[in-house]
Amino acid sequence: MPTGDETRQSVAGYFGGGIDSAGNLSGIDKVAFPADTKSTLSATLTTARRSQAGYANSGVAGYFAGGSDTNFISDIDKITFPADSKTTLSATLTTAREALAGYANTGIAGYSLGGGDSVGNLSGIDKITFPADTKTTLSATLSGLRINFAGMADFGVAGYSAGGNTTSNFVWTSGIDKITFPADTKTTLAATLSSARSQLAGVADSGVAGYFGGGYDGSSSLSGIDKIAFPADTKTTLSTTLSVTRRLFAGMADSGKAGYFGGGYQYLSSIDKIAFPAETITTLSATLTTGRAYLAAMADCGVF
Repeated sequence: MPTGDETRQSVAGYFGGGIDSAGNLSGIDKVAFPADTKSTLSATLTTARRSQAGYANSGVAGYFAGGSDTNFISDIDKITFPADSKTTLSATLTTAREALAGYANTGIAGYSLGGGDSVGNLSGIDKITFPADTKTTLSATLSGLRINFAGMADFGVAGYSAGGNTTSNFVWTSGIDKITFPADTKTTLAATLSSARSQLAGVADSGVAGYFGGGYDGSSSLSGIDKIAFPADTKTTLSTTLSVTRRLFAGMADSGKAGYFGGGYQYLSSIDKIAFPAETITTLSATLTTGRAYLAAMADCGVF
């Protein structure tokens, strides 16, 4: 992907849904690039929900998939750019689920991975093909059952999902699975997260590196950020950390410019920004409308 393409006009990132001290949320906050100003969309998710996945077909539309309200959800909401209007796809996830991960191969397809349904944790991967928004399920699956994990993608090359809980909420993993585009074949990286963790978030500087930040390791919330350098898929850990420990938060990126980590437990409203390629962290003056956890995010980086 041409991360140095000066003709591309990046637009905004979106943080949707989650839960605050009053209950589940349907609102969607928008952070406009590059000024990083926050507004709130008039469009909302179909129902107030938490623990959904977000991904975007940059320049076209963003998607929020699954989650839970009073029940597990199989619906996929679509925010069409630039009008930011909301529709709900006729296609649905294979099963209603929460605590899933998502990423997209922009211009081609979005992926909803793992999660938990009424029976238990899942390893399956659903694919929404753009622009028709048709759903198929991959023959490839995650290397194990996964909830509360994170995804990010190197557009045109591969998607990565890392960490999470496996057979229960009390078993953590450090593994990183890779789905190579367009064949959608699954491998597991030799590199792993610096510690086994769940409830983390991911962002990517496509063509350069992906980042997995924060999370929960079973004893404490975390602020560290692991970096996966493309295409070798080597792991390093940044000396830079999030401004606070975060878990149950969301990440999105303006590829080639910066990644953003927002919200988290205990109902944080702050948004951290990691500038590419310097990998310096600042905290935006703009904040989420309400402090929230269990939210999802996606970004419109413009047309590639």
